[in-house]
Amino acid sequence: MGKRILMPAQEISLDNVQYVQERIEAPHLTGFLLKLFVWLVESRLFGHTILSFLKRKNKMTQILRHTVIPEEPMFFPEFPPQESETAVDFVDEDTLPALRVDHALKCLPSYDSSKASRVAHSNSFLYWTIRDYANAYRSGQTTPSDVAECIISAVEESLNRNPPLIFFISFNANELRKQAAASTRRFEEGSPLSILDGIFIAIKDDIDCYPYPSKGGTVWFHKAREVKQDAVCVSRLRSCGAILAGKANMHELGMGVTGNNPHYGTTRNPHMIQHYTGGSSSGPAAIVASGLCATALGTDGGGSVRIPSALCGVAGFKTTYGRTDITGSLCEGGTVEIIGPIATTVEDVMLVYAAILGSSTVDLARLRPMPPCFPMLGTTDNLNVLGSLKLGKYSSWFADVYSNEVSETCERILTELANSFGIETREIILPELEEMRTAHLVSIGSEALNHIYPHFENGQRMALSYDVRLNMALFESFLAADYVVAQSLRRRIMHYHMEAFKHVDVIVTPTTGMTAPKIPSSSLKIGETDFETSGYLMRFVLAPNLIGLPAISIPVGHDKDGLPIGLQLIGRPWAEATLLRLASAIEELAPPQKRPAVFYDVLKGV
Repeated sequence: MGKRILMPAQEISLDNVQYVQERIEAPHLTGFLLKLFVWLVESRLFGHTILSFLKRKNKMTQILRHTVIPEEPMFFPEFPPQESETAVDFVDEDTLPALRVDHALKCLPSYDSSKASRVAHSNSFLYWTIRDYANAYRSGQTTPSDVAECIISAVEESLNRNPPLIFFISFNANELRKQAAASTRRFEEGSPLSILDGIFIAIKDDIDCYPYPSKGGTVWFHKAREVKQDAVCVSRLRSCGAILAGKANMHELGMGVTGNNPHYGTTRNPHMIQHYTGGSSSGPAAIVASGLCATALGTDGGGSVRIPSALCGVAGFKTTYGRTDITGSLCEGGTVEIIGPIATTVEDVMLVYAAILGSSTVDLARLRPMPPCFPMLGTTDNLNVLGSLKLGKYSSWFADVYSNEVSETCERILTELANSFGIETREIILPELEEMRTAHLVSIGSEALNHIYPHFENGQRMALSYDVRLNMALFESFLAADYVVAQSLRRRIMHYHMEAFKHVDVIVTPTTGMTAPKIPSSSLKIGETDFETSGYLMRFVLAPNLIGLPAISIPVGHDKDGLPIGLQLIGRPWAEATLLRLASAIEELAPPQKRPAVFYDVLKGV
C-alpha cells in the first residue's frame, strides 16, 4: 500500500475537493452467526486477520498507517476566539441553577394557558411542556404526586405489553412517590424551587443518580463502581426541584446507535414499536416521546442524544464540549462526550440546559468558554437576528441518505426558513469526511476502553453483549500511534469547519441518513451488528463530537410510514443560543406533530 502525503489543511483548495459517498463493508449478523463471528474475532488464531481485513476494506489502515499528516495532534477541542452572540441574555454559570432557569424562563415568549382547551377542541396533538405542568400544579388542577401515580401505572402497563417497551433499567415506585410528595408539599406551602419543581426527568443509565446504580446497560458495571452521589448535572436538576424518574435504558456501554440491549430488553420506538429508537440514549428518547416524562438527560459521544431524538420525533441538544460538567458519568474524562437534554420542545430543552450548564474547573481553565447566554425569543430583536443568519449546506453530503424522503423533508424546512424569515442557505464544502469518521472511531473507542478497563475483572468481557464485544475487539486493535494520528486529523477537521464558519453561522444536515430501522426478531436475545445501518444513522453527527461543536436535532416531519425525521443544526463553539433561536423558529414552521402509537397522557391521568 503506497504512502499518502497530505498537504497542510490551510493549503487545500476546496475547488479540488470531491465528495466520496460513505460505503461501509462489514457483515450484518444476528443470532448464531453473530456469536460465531465474535468467537472468531476474539480468537488469537483468526482475530487479527479478520480485523485487519475489515480495516483495509474500509480504508482505516490507509488513513491511520499509511498517511503523512503535517498537523500537530489536538488531544481535546481547541477553539479559536469567538464573537459574542446578539439579542441574548447572559448568565453567570456560577449562579445557582434555579436562578439560571429563571433567566431562561424570562427569555421565552409569554405562556399561552389556553393551549389545553384549544388542543381538545381541534383534535390536534401537542406534547405537554414544562410550563404546562407548572401551570397545572400552580392552578391546583393536579399535583406532582398525582402525576407520579400516573407514571407508575404507565410504566407497569408498558412492561405488560407484548412486546414490552422496556423504558427503564432501574425504576423504584416508592422513590418516585417520595420525591413527588416533597414537591407537592412545596407547592402546598407556596414555595416551589423553580419552574422545574415537580417536573419528571429520566436519567440515562450511564449518569449517576443516587440511590440508583449506574449499570451503563450492563449486568455488572454497578458491582465494580458504586454510586455514592449524584452526577453534577443531576445534582443541579435536583436543586431545582426536578423529580428524577429512574435510570433509562440504553445501548450497552453506549457502544451502539440502535438501542439494542439483550440484557434488559430493547426499548421500543413509541411511534412504531417494531422499530428501533436509535441510541445509545434509547430509553431517554422513548420516555420523552411516549409522554412519560417531559424531558430526560442523555450522553452524546457519537450522536447518542441526537440520533434517538430524531428517530423518536423529539428534540435533542448536544452542547459545546466542556459547557456542561460530566463528572459523575461513565464517560467522564473523554474528549468527545457531553451530557445533554432531550425534550419534546425547544423551550423545554432550553430550560433544562439552563439548569445543567456550567463547566468543570479543568474545562474552565483549558477551554476558556464564552459566557453562557439564552436567546431572547420573546422580543422583536429575535426576528431581526433570525433574518440575518446564514446557513451552510454541503449538498453532496446532505443528499447522501438511505431514503430521499429524509433529505427532501429537511430541504423543505430550509425553503420555509427562507420564505418566512429571509434566512439564506449557502453552499459549503467540508473536506475529509472519511478521515473524520475514522478519527472519531479511534478517539471514542480508545477513550471508551480507558474508561472501562479500571473496572474490568475476569469474566466480565464474556458478560457483555456480542455486538459490544465485537466493538471492543476492534477498539483494542488500534495502536497508540493510531490515536495520535486521529488527533492530528481532529486538528484538520477543526480547521475546515472554522473556515466554513467564516461564511455561515450554522451548518445544516439531516440528523440521520434514515428513519428508524426495523428490529430483527433474531436480534432480541443475542444482539445485532449492522455497521451499514450504523453508518447511515451516524453519517451527519460526528463532527460535533470530534471537534466539540454544539448541535441540536429538531423533528421536521415524517416519512411515508409515519416515522419521524430530524434536522440537525451545527453551530460555532459556544453558540448554543444561536442554535436554540433557530431551532425554535424551525419548530414553528415544521408540520404538526403526530401522536405516537404509544402515548401516556400523565398530566391528564390517561
